[in-house]
Amino acid sequence: MIDGRMVRYFPDRGDDGYSVRHYDLALDYRPGPNRLAGVAKLDAVAAEPLEQVRLDLGPLHVSQALVNGMRCRFTHGGGKLRLTPGGRLPEGREFTVEIRYAGNPRPVPSPWGGLGWEQLEDGALVASQPTGASSWFPCNDRPSDKATYQIAVTTATPYTVVCNGRLTSTRRAGSRTTWVYHEAVPMASYLASVQIGRYQLGDLPGEVPQRLAVPASAAVRARRALARQDRMMRVFTEWFGPYPFAEYAVVVTEDDLEIPVEAQGMSIFGPSQLAEERLVAHELAHQWFGNSLTLAHWRDIWLHEGFAAYAEWLWSEESGGESAASHARRWHAALSAQPADLVLADPGPKRLFDDRVYKRGALTLHALRGVLGEPAFRSVLREWADGYRHGTVSTGRFTELAGRYAPEPLDTFFLSWLYSERLPPLS
Repeated sequence: MIDGRMVRYFPDRGDDGYSVRHYDLALDYRPGPNRLAGVAKLDAVAAEPLEQVRLDLGPLHVSQALVNGMRCRFTHGGGKLRLTPGGRLPEGREFTVEIRYAGNPRPVPSPWGGLGWEQLEDGALVASQPTGASSWFPCNDRPSDKATYQIAVTTATPYTVVCNGRLTSTRRAGSRTTWVYHEAVPMASYLASVQIGRYQLGDLPGEVPQRLAVPASAAVRARRALARQDRMMRVFTEWFGPYPFAEYAVVVTEDDLEIPVEAQGMSIFGPSQLAEERLVAHELAHQWFGNSLTLAHWRDIWLHEGFAAYAEWLWSEESGGESAASHARRWHAALSAQPADLVLADPGPKRLFDDRVYKRGALTLHALRGVLGEPAFRSVLREWADGYRHGTVSTGRFTELAGRYAPEPLDTFFLSWLYSERLPPLS
């Protein structure tokens, strides 16, 4: 925060001048040389008069750009593709953009390492949070600009492709196959994902359709590790309301990953991470908190990670493990021994994924549970997940909702938990 004003964490990402309503991505990928060719078509609407349309795009070669079907001048550099249409686009005007591009996709540098498209030993994965989407397609890379998607990927036939949404078709032509997915629920660009590998596709049990993509060598181990996932789904549905998407996919890579990867309607794990059931619970919970309810600004990351971390504790409690209260006491003691220099509701861009954001976020929810009481706390979580389903959220909206269920004002409570560096006592 500077002079009382909230500062945008990634001011060079995204553009508030327009919103994208739909992305149609046609990709051709050759795993060996890591060669990607794409055609991206965007349906958008101007939020203000536009002389230029600015898109986020990494170091891929653009061969053609069209606005409303007409070729236009463009410049590309510094992670920005700037299109100059033939005339000004007035506020409220619907317009289309088409970009043809190609190259060797590589992760976008960040304080947390490379983000976005990553070549695996035998295939590829996408892990874009928070600013890696531009590594593989031109986009308006701000989390509040959610759009529907169609993603078609053509690659060598031995490979399986998993993307967000429903698989609507596969078409084989010679030695190559095209996989087409449609995501009908609005999605932030950083949650768009492509997973390519020599995977077996199968189903997992459950009322909500649950898919599994896994190398043959790890199939038995993966199914064993995910045996209780459907019970998790039922527990979280009781706490948070109906699962927010048509289905849920789990991808298990052959390569080890540093951390699991979150995407809309999908989670990606390295083989060793399946041994930790809490991670399975954490990533599933993100489908409600992060994917259906998506922060409008990155400073509110606790609304994703704090809720998912608390879901781990709820699952532990509901499945016969350690109670949420016990988790809370243990983590409160651990955080009390760490520096008091983080504001949960505005941690700063370099601390987005600080473990204190996760654990203090979970502690805030547990403390709120104590203040409101069990029935009211459950009602807050369900109304939160339902009222903003498939939308964008902020800390202010959450505190306002919680306040409606409180017997007395919660201003002091939220000031100490969300806006103070000092960790409050856990009553």
